Amino acid sequence: MISRGFTLLECVVALAILALAMTAALRAAGSVATSTDGLKTRTLAEWVAQNRLAELRATGAWPPLGQQDGYAEQAGRRFIWQARVQPTPNPLFRRVDVQVFDQDRRPLVTMTGFLARPLR
Repeated sequence: MISRGFTLLECVVALAILALAMTAALRAAGSVATSTDGLKTRTLAEWVAQNRLAELRATGAWPPLGQQDGYAEQAGRRFIWQARVQPTPNPLFRRVDVQVFDQDRRPLVTMTGFLARPLR
């Protein structure tokens, strides 16, 4: 009785196909990990911008026109924020654009809010 098995050529072809499939799977997993980290970073940057606007509203501040810079830490990461205060057509309101950057000064998030002048 003759037992038939795979030839060497068939084994090499099967291994080549398997190697291609594994390479594609690893590349896809790496892409998912990279995009997940980017999403986490942008989410934390959004929280920094929201916190800056909420702080201005909560304190009832009427910030001067111009630009303010600062740092904030969120989940162990340090972010740079820049708030640009601008007038509006209504003198009782001011527009605040908060932009958040990573440590390399790459912009991550821009958020706009409006402040009402505190009553006297």
